[in-house]
Amino acid sequence: MCVALPGTVISCDGDSAVVDFSGNRVRAKTGLVDVAPGDKVLVHAGCVLQKMREEEAVELERLFKELGDVG
Repeated sequence: MCVALPGTVISCDGDSAVVDFSGNRVRAKTGLVDVAPGDKVLVHAGCVLQKMREEEAVELERLFKELGDVG
């Protein structure tokens, strides 16, 4: 199973952006979505799939944290 993760755009450069995932910064392709610093985004396989509302991103982050605590 593949999972897309929520993150926050830190900076943009052409067709890519630096996205922060709870302190881990990763470069992701932005060819599918127009993003700006501060945007909440959903990233899968190094590509930004969509922008998200703040509430959606916070809820997904909470769920992933909760899943990580199980086990």
